Amino acid sequence: MLSPVNPVVEPPEQQDPARLPGPVRGRHDREIIALALPAFGALVAEPLFVMVDSAVVGHLGTAELAGLGVSAALLTTAVNIFVFLAYATTSAVARRVGAGDLPAALRQGVDGVWLALLIGAAVIAGVLPAAPALVDFFGASGTAAPYATTYLRISSLGIPAMLVVLAATGVLRGLQDTRTPLYVAVGGFTANATLNAALVYGAGLGIAGSAWGTVITQNGMAAVYLTVVVRGIRRQTRQAPGRDSAGWWAVLRPDAAGIRAGARAGTPLLVRTVTLRAVLMIATAVAARLGDSQIAAHQITLTVWSLLAFALDAIAIAGQAVIGRSLGAGDTEGARAACRRMIEWGAACGVVLGLLVLAARPLVGPLYTADPAVRHALMAALLVVAAAQPVCGVVFVLDGVLMGAGDGPYLAWSMLVTLAVFAPAAFAVPALDWGLTALWWAMALMMVTRLAALWLRARSGRWIVVGAVR
Repeated sequence: MLSPVNPVVEPPEQQDPARLPGPVRGRHDREIIALALPAFGALVAEPLFVMVDSAVVGHLGTAELAGLGVSAALLTTAVNIFVFLAYATTSAVARRVGAGDLPAALRQGVDGVWLALLIGAAVIAGVLPAAPALVDFFGASGTAAPYATTYLRISSLGIPAMLVVLAATGVLRGLQDTRTPLYVAVGGFTANATLNAALVYGAGLGIAGSAWGTVITQNGMAAVYLTVVVRGIRRQTRQAPGRDSAGWWAVLRPDAAGIRAGARAGTPLLVRTVTLRAVLMIATAVAARLGDSQIAAHQITLTVWSLLAFALDAIAIAGQAVIGRSLGAGDTEGARAACRRMIEWGAACGVVLGLLVLAARPLVGPLYTADPAVRHALMAALLVVAAAQPVCGVVFVLDGVLMGAGDGPYLAWSMLVTLAVFAPAAFAVPALDWGLTALWWAMALMMVTRLAALWLRARSGRWIVVGAVR
């Protein structure tokens, strides 16, 4: 079940002709569905960790829950800005797979895992001594700060494991395997819920028990991923001509050149991610200036926006894997065809999600709040969210296509341009005494700007660079 080698990654000359796909369009549809659905499940499972922690800790008291809120935001930021470990690894591994060099693909994945461990160690070294200052900077109250500091310090011990999970997830996605990450995510969610309840209440450890339960779960997930990757390396080493089956461990040793190459490839994606986080932080800061009801409605709207993003990101992940493999195999026409088909999928899914938001709009407000002012602001903002979904669908897909092509520098520059367009529009909202709806139109403008930049790049064809290495 946890095999890192999906049958779809076999080189063309090794495939059974009876199993070769029919029409290209149908092949791409099957690949997109097979990769996107499990990826969506894994993406949704991850945020449930925080929900479980919040539900368990919430019964301890308001101060504990407030402390968890601050520390969870810090931890989420610390992990998410390094999501390039998954994205860059997916592209690099998929290219090697497309070129028919599975051992090199696994070697590339090992380099990504070592880079994750190095970054994780550096983050721990920074977070442990700075935890009180970080909690204070994020505005935790005097009663919540001790709980936030405790949770942050303990949970930071799980950061290397979570970064390894990101890198190993990228390896499996590059191998066209999104099912294993789904299984691990579901197992991790179940273990996290059980451990949290047992340590917080059964062992009486309070908020520290919640943190330890999450750390244990994260390390367990990392161990499963590493087992899967090592098993794949051992199998490929045994099958390689002229290889010593006992020498598989040599592939696991850190390779300084490979780690540096991974860091260089990931740096532009890091810039892209940090810039995107800056957009979200600016939006929240502006909403806070509009008043309590507006910021409350903004937070709910952002929650809906994030849930929709998980669905669209699943298609983008499929795009990364398919495009990387096609370019690695030198199949430029296949890459172009896959890009066109995924744009169609992204637009269609965006339309469907927009219609779902319109239909569910009257139900969202009562689910979160009884405040009439918040509900009124929320209804208008959700209209903008619904209208923007078709644009979002294409943006996410093109983002995945360019990531799969290893076009990180362009993605970084395009996000910097997007930030330059969005920031003045967002800051004009409180200056001109506009409301939350105007802020979300600025968010829609941000997505249209991204669409224009990504569309131009896709049309130019400059992202199409074939070979096992870009």
